[in-house]
Amino acid sequence: MSDRESLLRELPAVDRLLQEPALAELLGRMPRRLVLAAVQETLQGCREKIIHGAGGTGDGLSDLSVTSLAREAVERAQKRARPGLRPVINATGVILHTNLGRAPLAAAASEAVAGIMEQYCNLEIDLEDGRRGSRQAHLEGLLCELTGAEAAVVVNNNAAAVFLILNSCAAGKEVIVSRGELVEIGGSFRLPEVMAASGARLVEVGTTNKTYRRDYEGAVSDETAALMKVHTSNYHMIGFTASVDAAALASLAHDRNLLALEDLGSGLLFDPTRYGLPPEPRVQDSIAAGMDLVTFSGDKLLGGPQAGIIVGREELIRRVRTNQLARVMRVDKLAVAALESTLRLCLDEERAVRSIPAWRALTFSLAGLQERAEALAATLKERFGEGAVGLWEGTSRVGGGALPTAELPTVLLSLQPPRLEAAVVAGRLRCGDPPVLVRLQQEKLLFDLRTVFPEQDPLLLRALFAAAGGGTPQ
Repeated sequence: MSDRESLLRELPAVDRLLQEPALAELLGRMPRRLVLAAVQETLQGCREKIIHGAGGTGDGLSDLSVTSLAREAVERAQKRARPGLRPVINATGVILHTNLGRAPLAAAASEAVAGIMEQYCNLEIDLEDGRRGSRQAHLEGLLCELTGAEAAVVVNNNAAAVFLILNSCAAGKEVIVSRGELVEIGGSFRLPEVMAASGARLVEVGTTNKTYRRDYEGAVSDETAALMKVHTSNYHMIGFTASVDAAALASLAHDRNLLALEDLGSGLLFDPTRYGLPPEPRVQDSIAAGMDLVTFSGDKLLGGPQAGIIVGREELIRRVRTNQLARVMRVDKLAVAALESTLRLCLDEERAVRSIPAWRALTFSLAGLQERAEALAATLKERFGEGAVGLWEGTSRVGGGALPTAELPTVLLSLQPPRLEAAVVAGRLRCGDPPVLVRLQQEKLLFDLRTVFPEQDPLLLRALFAAAGGGTPQ
């Protein structure tokens, strides 16, 4: 009998492997089909290694004992059972990281969502009179109070909000927009395409860097329904530029009996200059300037769940709300709960800045970041040595198509792993538990603590020791 055949005969049967204590215990808390698939994959992997082994000797095989195979099957089963959508530690320094879910929710919002998830709720019933109500009623009053608008409606994201106001108020008609404001948003979706899909006809005016009031005036025709302003929240032009502000554009629109629409994108409610950030228009400023409808995101600088928020004149909001497409784009009860809780926090700005994770990250003190980085560095140096660990000056970004010119000074914790390439460790960190996302630069791992919650510091250390070697930190 050949070595290959001998090794194949050594492999245990599936039923025998399932009797191993580690797998038997796993069967008590995982679906049998999942555990069975993991066992079958483990055995099949071993068969393939034996069959394709050099010279038929099974080179490269690990221990074929039942205990070892059971351990491998347990690992496979645990990996299969792991959720696809998982919490991660964001050490990249990008606060509103689109690929990482943008704004994390405040604790109060998370608690509100958890409570609604586990119970029936009054999503669309008026508890006072017992009649059918509207899910928008839980949000509209708060949005009006915060922005000064007459009415509000919420849909599932801001692209949907822009589409819906154009379809409701300008389908088949012209909408005039400055060429310098024809933005591309995430996923290569572009404003001109969104407008075309809505049924509105785009009329471009001005040039990339300069648009004047006279450009809008010259483009108005009998087919014009609205003048639209799009805030370039994901980029900023400087130098030889000119644009028409919201108040002037709204005045011109109303002089011509047209609508004034604005897509603000990032949804600021607070004055960013109070916190050392660049100036940006707030939603309430656009309403005060005379804009008829304003759209913005719930999961950017508002710091809530993904949502598209439309505020403005009651007559126009009614038109939007009764559009059949509004149901296609409506928010579910979880988004309503999270957004309502976030808006309630925003009624008290100081409390909101303390409680909403995005605003906490925006306003972390450099001294506080330095103190945390030094504490982590001291632990890492004990294991990896003085030369492998360092602290750098750096810059964090807001991200998520918000405050594009903001540069937030930060402290970067750096590690050059001994005996391992930095890219290999970065890959292990991404696949760890919890996953950790970092920067890579000059063969070093860089950790920006501005986007790591302070309570995650011990988790970050454990993940790093597991990925780079050294066991578990004490």
